[in-house]
Amino acid sequence: MADTQQKDAELEARFWAALRKDMTVMLGLGTEIEYRPMTAQLLDDKDEGPLWFFTSTQTDLGRHVQGGAKEASFHFVSKGHDVWATVSGMLQADNNRAVIDKLWNSYVAAWYEGGKDDPTLLLLRMDPSHAKIWKDGSSLVAYALTLLGRDPQKDYQDNVASVNLR
Repeated sequence: MADTQQKDAELEARFWAALRKDMTVMLGLGTEIEYRPMTAQLLDDKDEGPLWFFTSTQTDLGRHVQGGAKEASFHFVSKGHDVWATVSGMLQADNNRAVIDKLWNSYVAAWYEGGKDDPTLLLLRMDPSHAKIWKDGSSLVAYALTLLGRDPQKDYQDNVASVNLR
């Protein structure tokens, strides 16, 4: 049990480090709103949420979330393909000006003609509740293990974690 908890904690730490570095996820509301690339931002260096996304009140995602909190999920793959994850939680509109000020940057500003006071600016807050995290499951590694006479599925069990993020 302790080994599983340690493995899960290690994979979770890898996930947060990779997300902080790469930041692009595919965010959606299940069958309500299709998944789309979004930039996930964190306020601090803690390995926990909430995650923040800038969008517009005029997008499908923005319109749906303005009606109240929604169950959402995102898919993440690090640039080196060494961390993969699916994360679920609640997504809601939260135009907290202090958070907007802290997360604002030139990349975000490029999308909003009126800057931080643009009437279409919408900040979304996701409070993640669960993640399934995979570490480097490339088929090349599986092939190499097969050549060595080992079962890649058995070896790979240690590279998957199901993590409660609350």
